Amino acid sequence: MRWSLISSGSQIFDGHNGNAAAIFTRENLLNHVLSALPRGLGRDEWLHALPRALVAGFVKTDKEFQSRGETSGTTATFVIVDRWTVTVASVGDSRCVLDAQGGAISSLTVDHRLEENIEERERVTASGGEVGRLSIVGGAEIGPLRCWPGGLCLSRSIGDMDVGEFIVPIPYVKQVKLSKAGGRLIIASDGIWDALSSEMAAKSCRGLPAELAAMQVVKEALRTRGLKDDTTCIVVDIIPPDNELPPTPPPQKRNKLRDLLSFRKRSRGSASKLSKKLSAINIVEELFEEGSAMLAERLGNDDNLNTGQSTSGIFVCAVCQVDLAPSEGISVHAGSIFSTSSKPWQGPFLCSDCRDKKDAMEGKRPSGVKVS
Repeated sequence: MRWSLISSGSQIFDGHNGNAAAIFTRENLLNHVLSALPRGLGRDEWLHALPRALVAGFVKTDKEFQSRGETSGTTATFVIVDRWTVTVASVGDSRCVLDAQGGAISSLTVDHRLEENIEERERVTASGGEVGRLSIVGGAEIGPLRCWPGGLCLSRSIGDMDVGEFIVPIPYVKQVKLSKAGGRLIIASDGIWDALSSEMAAKSCRGLPAELAAMQVVKEALRTRGLKDDTTCIVVDIIPPDNELPPTPPPQKRNKLRDLLSFRKRSRGSASKLSKKLSAINIVEELFEEGSAMLAERLGNDDNLNTGQSTSGIFVCAVCQVDLAPSEGISVHAGSIFSTSSKPWQGPFLCSDCRDKKDAMEGKRPSGVKVS
């Protein structure tokens, strides 16, 4: 797949316990993200609003799917490219890897595997879940760490209503700006990454067009591991219009500046001089990164963004976008120790259903979902 300087997107869903959650998410997640974006924004404002809209879209998708009473679940890695800006939101263990021009390789996602993520293990147990390995006859424990009930190896996903709402759909989100030399994205499910490191995957397909590159990554994973499960891969080249990607320089003549991948946080209002300097030397600039599982932290305050009211002048739920009368909305910060505001009436606001889901995800009440 080849992208030029227009907005576009790609996504990978790796379902488990059936394919219902993956299919539902594929059909609804994009629309839910777009519906959470305020209307009439300029490009810079739109990109600034996107991380929050991704959180709302993931949570709404999970809430709607769980209301169907089906027990399947899915990982989700969702990528949006707008000119040189790449925004990635993910839950689970599918990954998006950036191979920037110049040879620097980095991950734009975080794995939500209980075996490897200590912070997520602590969050799940603090919210009411139990983490342990599968027990067999004789008391021996085998396999990776899992969450009980349910036995899921992941701490975040969409669906999985039989596991408990401490398995949350709140995504890790990262937004970066590439240099004008562009780069390559490798988006793949966990079967690829169980067999290959990010570096191995990127190097195995350099010099190939995107479609053949994706096939080569899968072929290399199969050759290394020999399993065909969960080996989906998409390769995306981000390049200027009507230009080909310049060849990767040979190792013995690499320019050290071009080999340096420097992620640097900056404020939204910073001058463009830094961005131009970074672009000139092929350095990727970090615009946003957040992985908290706390909804109040991820939705922020409405005084930071022009959201929280519909065009008719009444409030809307920040997650499901339903209209709320002024007396119906519950601040996402109300009663939260994580609030950055001392005003519990400050937006964004949630409907009662979304507030219940927020409380369940944070372990403040038992999950309201029952599976017979």
